[in-house]
Amino acid sequence: MTLLQAAILGVVEGITEFLPVSSTGHLLLAQHLMGIEGAEGGAFAIVIQAGAIAAVIGEYPHRFRSVLAGVTGGDVAGRRLLTLLVLAFAPAAVIGLAFDDAVEALLVGLWPVVVAWFVGGVAIWAVSGRYGGQSLESLNWRQAVAIGLAQCLALWPGTSRSLVTILAAGWLGLSLPAAVEFSFLLGFVTLSAATVYSALKHGSELLAAYGPEAIGVAFISAWISAALSIRWLVGWLSHHGLGVFAVWRIGLALAVGGWLLAR
Repeated sequence: MTLLQAAILGVVEGITEFLPVSSTGHLLLAQHLMGIEGAEGGAFAIVIQAGAIAAVIGEYPHRFRSVLAGVTGGDVAGRRLLTLLVLAFAPAAVIGLAFDDAVEALLVGLWPVVVAWFVGGVAIWAVSGRYGGQSLESLNWRQAVAIGLAQCLALWPGTSRSLVTILAAGWLGLSLPAAVEFSFLLGFVTLSAATVYSALKHGSELLAAYGPEAIGVAFISAWISAALSIRWLVGWLSHHGLGVFAVWRIGLALAVGGWLLAR
């Protein structure tokens, strides 16, 4: 892998990680086009998520300060939010570990992604806009667990963790801003765990295959592009809905599906 390819993958990861379009699907497509495939390629895609994780901290510093204060008992609201995030993360942690090999097997082809892109686009048109008025502070543990169960759907490549968690949170009564913020914070927890797990499992193979320079370049480019992507999405959703992402997903599914059939 060249440093340019690493930078491109980092940008793809950063831009798409928190948009409801599936970063995994876009990374698989980019890797396929550049001839970077296989188990190490999938692990590389997970590890560079660390850049996107860093961007979340930069965009919501007050939430992280509150959670850290809650750990030491100084912030009740922060401790409550941390508890809800752990509850929401638990289903994906259990199911992800149980089906780790099956999920990795899906990461070697584009057809699972194409199907998920199309289904996700239809889902946006079917259920988006059904948001309530709840703030993040009013989220309860039952809702958090339900959002966590929905997040498990994103184990299928191309589904989009952001998509299913935002739609689920809105369906359960959260306002769109609250749904987006909880999705981002839950993403921080989930992606952190996935990155650490993948680094421990494939770390030596990654370093041998790509080297620390490529990983570092991808991390930095993912961090910068994710920060810009988060700010854009929050601004966009304050005036528009998710419809544009439905068009993108369905259009991309048809284009890539047609390309695969024509090969």
